[in-house]
Amino acid sequence: MNIYLQLFLSFFRIGGLTFGGGYSMMPMLQKECVEKFGWCTEGDLMDYYALGQCTPGLIAVNTATFIGNKTKGILGAICAALGVITPSIIIITIIAMFIDGFIDIPAVANAFAGIRIAVCALIVSSIIKLYKGGVKDMPAFIIFAVVTFLSIFTDVSPILVVVGAGVAGFAIKAVGGKK
Repeated sequence: MNIYLQLFLSFFRIGGLTFGGGYSMMPMLQKECVEKFGWCTEGDLMDYYALGQCTPGLIAVNTATFIGNKTKGILGAICAALGVITPSIIIITIIAMFIDGFIDIPAVANAFAGIRIAVCALIVSSIIKLYKGGVKDMPAFIIFAVVTFLSIFTDVSPILVVVGAGVAGFAIKAVGGKK
């Protein structure tokens, strides 16, 4: 299959089957991009995902763009980004046409409650996988603990937290003489 079509269809599937935003798409990204197609490594995926959070825009689109660019350059980035956003455009357009007619139906409200729970479980699963892949030593655990604390218990800007974690990681590895 043409690699550009493969990028589009793979990210179309990811965009169409993940609900709850960029965080809930991590399990599918791991399966499709790392395990199935080998477009990136687990470490690359974590880096792209982290960059996707730090750059303006949606995490899903940013991550798809990074992976598409790594795989096939600018055209690959465009195919992956279009793939991940197309299902949302279609679904949102259909929902917008009918939302006033069904949003107050109890069965629909209950379905949305169930979907929210499933999304929470997917996010927890992604956090555990990211933790296992990223926290390999005590300095990384300390950065993780500080970032977790700041994220949960303070109003410090996420941008400052991410930049601070990057600086801390760089400083720790520079002092320790590691890559």
